[in-house]
Amino acid sequence: MAAQLRGSSEGSTLILTISNPEFRNALGPEMFAAGVEALNAAESSAEVRSVIITGEGGLFSAGGNLQRLQDNRQKSPEHQAQSIEVFHNWIEAIRAFPKPVIAAVEGLAAGAGFSLALACDMIVAARDSVFVMAYSNMALSPDGGGTWNLTRTLPRQLATEVLMCAEPISAERLYTLGVVNRLSEPGQAMSLALALADNLNDRAPNTLTSIKELIGDADGSNLNQQLARERDHFVKNLHHPNAGMGIGAFLNKHKPTFE
Repeated sequence: MAAQLRGSSEGSTLILTISNPEFRNALGPEMFAAGVEALNAAESSAEVRSVIITGEGGLFSAGGNLQRLQDNRQKSPEHQAQSIEVFHNWIEAIRAFPKPVIAAVEGLAAGAGFSLALACDMIVAARDSVFVMAYSNMALSPDGGGTWNLTRTLPRQLATEVLMCAEPISAERLYTLGVVNRLSEPGQAMSLALALADNLNDRAPNTLTSIKELIGDADGSNLNQQLARERDHFVKNLHHPNAGMGIGAFLNKHKPTFE
């Protein structure tokens, strides 16, 4: 069966499933392009309020296809650079996507699969799942924003260990460190991710978009810049119809239905 990124829906949540069982859900350029296309379509769809990325068959992703990488050594460096650019387009699309994106991880998330999970806004993982940046085992360096994300979520020394030593790190340890948001029992990551998505889907989409944008801007901003952004987003959201519904519902003690 050819590698593919399968799309399906559960209520207001779009589910993107990495499907490449022959190669342990290894990622490739076709999936990257499909991921960008799916997010572009979902961005303009009022029916989609959140996205979950997961893997087929109890495995998130083993990362890159090593046979393809070996073959690419016989081609020009530009060929591999273009392939990575397509992957990075998907990573950037996830970060720029104005709706929440959740990774639901079972089994292994290795290399580019780990980077992909880190690019998501939240991670739900089974207790027995394992994450590993295995690049250095093959004399390679990371891609997909793995270095950017890990150095912002872990102490420098631990990020260095994870990236250089290529030793597996458990979902439970990453949960303790604050990288994983929710731990599920084995086989239940998708169910828990859907419950988290339902929680988000009930909230005002414009508010979640503002929060995601503010989080994305915070790291490169000084306090004055971020305060100005928070002011502008707050005023814009206060004058959105959803704020009228939300404040009214809170005052009158009933559950709002946001647009």
